[in-house]
Amino acid sequence: MTFGRSGAASVVLNVGGARYSLSRELLKDFPLRRVSRLHGCRSERDVLEVCDDYDRERNEYFFDRHSEAFGFILLYVRGHGKLRFAPRMCELSFYNEMIYWGLEGAHLEYCCQRRLDDRMSDTYTFYSAEEPGPRAREGARAAGPEAAPSRRWLERMRRTFEEPTSSLAAQILASVSVVFVIVSMVVLCASTLPDWRTAAADNRSLDDRSRYSAGPGREPSGIIEAICIGWFTAECVVRFLVSKDKCDFVKRPLNIIDLLAITPYYISVLMTVFTGENSQLQRAGVTLRVLRMMRIFWVIKLARHFIGLQTLGLTLKRCYREMVMLLVFICVAMAIFSALSQLLEHGLDLETSNKDFASIPAACWWVIISMTTVGYGDMYPITMPGRILGGVCVVSGIVLLALPITFIYHSFVQCYHELKFRSARYSRSLSAEFLN
Repeated sequence: MTFGRSGAASVVLNVGGARYSLSRELLKDFPLRRVSRLHGCRSERDVLEVCDDYDRERNEYFFDRHSEAFGFILLYVRGHGKLRFAPRMCELSFYNEMIYWGLEGAHLEYCCQRRLDDRMSDTYTFYSAEEPGPRAREGARAAGPEAAPSRRWLERMRRTFEEPTSSLAAQILASVSVVFVIVSMVVLCASTLPDWRTAAADNRSLDDRSRYSAGPGREPSGIIEAICIGWFTAECVVRFLVSKDKCDFVKRPLNIIDLLAITPYYISVLMTVFTGENSQLQRAGVTLRVLRMMRIFWVIKLARHFIGLQTLGLTLKRCYREMVMLLVFICVAMAIFSALSQLLEHGLDLETSNKDFASIPAACWWVIISMTTVGYGDMYPITMPGRILGGVCVVSGIVLLALPITFIYHSFVQCYHELKFRSARYSRSLSAEFLN
């Protein structure tokens, strides 16, 4: 160590008022990276990049950090036990202390790692984009008071379109959007009815025009669809214009779904123009029929306005490991039981074999409906060993499905309470706005 009081055999670390004396030899190979960096400091400037202050007379290095957390970390690096969270301290605060001193989350005990993961998920859920961070506040100060009115207007517009419970105008806008979604879904479902298609064919025989062209022979369903598409397009464009980060807006799953639901309509319009308004040719295309049916994704737009759908999406995001584990359980059991059932029902006795179990892929269908206790009855074992295997398959399916579902259920309840808390916070702000 080339910096410090000459002749001193030890240094003093002052962490939040708690002093620790360390020898110079121990400081060189100290397990905490930030402390060991003091050994290579050659000037006071280098020291102040590592710690917060330095007293040359006492040869004391001051760190403005949590003293109790450092005590737990110091006990761990000295080999006196395992690293766990300090009592009465936030998990994220303790984790920040670990990162500061040079440790990682992997050094924590497994139970504390799970607590840290849950806490990070909670923080991500409660994070609100309308609460500006340090950079946003610095940018606001740098912009000056002239830009404040326009910035507040953009922020109010963004909250109105993104947060349905943030204001009275946002609730009205959300209600109108829900009405358009319901109307579009009703029209989509009704257009598949035989009577509806027959009436539409009769109208087209009287006036063979495209349903997207203007004129008196245009179908009522086409008019309703065009109005709904216009509303959804305008809503999506406005939300894009008032968003803070355009790249982040494009990457959001709900915005991608909005784009997938709107695009087929405009593709159909372009195809109508390019085919000379030949509606029969347009409807004959399988691709266009698939694109038209993609309008069913409009139902997912309801996730912006209902906590239930938001809870489902957040639960699937947090429990993707459990979902993968559930799929692995099902696939392994399907491979085992399908092979055994095909052997017992078809492979042993070819004369009295069960034709439904002629192959392992065919037996997989029976395994999946048996493990999920659906039992359509379209295929079933007829031999005694096959029936015994079927009973084992059903019981195994109940057990295997119940194990991961328990974790998914608890995560669903937790996500529901978190989103209700967030919704109640916006409701309180809405009540204050209404009273004012």
